Amino acid sequence: MIRVGSAAEMRSPVNWALLGLMIERPSYGYELVQRFERTYGELLTLSSASQIYNALDALVRRGLIEEVVTSAAQGSAVRQPKLHYRATDEGVRRYQDRLIAQVSEDRRRTRLFARELAALDPQAALAVIDRYEQLCLESAVKTPPHSADAKAPEAAANVASRLASEDERLAMEAKLPWIEYARREFKALLEGRNGRR
Repeated sequence: MIRVGSAAEMRSPVNWALLGLMIERPSYGYELVQRFERTYGELLTLSSASQIYNALDALVRRGLIEEVVTSAAQGSAVRQPKLHYRATDEGVRRYQDRLIAQVSEDRRRTRLFARELAALDPQAALAVIDRYEQLCLESAVKTPPHSADAKAPEAAANVASRLASEDERLAMEAKLPWIEYARREFKALLEGRNGRR
């Protein structure tokens, strides 16, 4: 098989999310569309179901997933076998590498936000900080803590929800003091500037 492009070049969050679904368990196309909507529906938007099929083609070309033909249902000679997709060892490795790379990316975005904020006049920076705080508080209200459902058929989905809720809670605990710190720093700059006049 000729592999076009490399996984390092793949930037589509839809492709990466789809790869994660196949790492979780092999699936066929339509099932992947349904699982994608259930798992990522509020986080990633599909333009259409065909986006999943295009992503599958891209993942196969990159060697991150492979096609597996499953046998038809027992006792049914009429049904065609379904084409399933599963992650390759290379796909699992690249997926893990991408997750680790996201940590560095999150840190880079935070540093970038701080530097961009510092480029503003202190008064404008304070206005941005106020809006940032409001958005953080609104986000916390919209994301209530997830309660575990021990009887849910997809335990991994429950773990993902609990992890995301805990991350949101801990991030809020860190963001609010940071906002107050940033506010004090910019107020001090503003007072220093006004004191020199």
